[in-house]
Amino acid sequence: MIRNHRAVSALQASRESPALARLSDLATESSARLKSLESLIPRTLRMAIQAGPIDGSEWCLLLDNNAVAAKLRQLLPAMQAHLRSKGWEVNSIRLKVQVSPPSKNKL
Repeated sequence: MIRNHRAVSALQASRESPALARLSDLATESSARLKSLESLIPRTLRMAIQAGPIDGSEWCLLLDNNAVAAKLRQLLPAMQAHLRSKGWEVNSIRLKVQVSPPSKNKL
């Protein structure tokens, strides 16, 4: 059996595999959702927020710290309403604070 080994870009691989294509579509949609919310999010917080996974009608935002989470909790109803007005079915937005691993230098 002769195998043809060739380099394939991640984009090409995602197009050729249904599972990867679905993940790629979800990642693109998640980023688009966050981009559409920029006008609602204070400028100082935008760099501390990343688009997270979509699971059905639940969407997750990944946050740098608890202070950002506290502020976004106040904005959740407006964010959900805005996303629905843009045609996305979002019943809940989950906020997840990313915990950075402890530094090895502190041991």
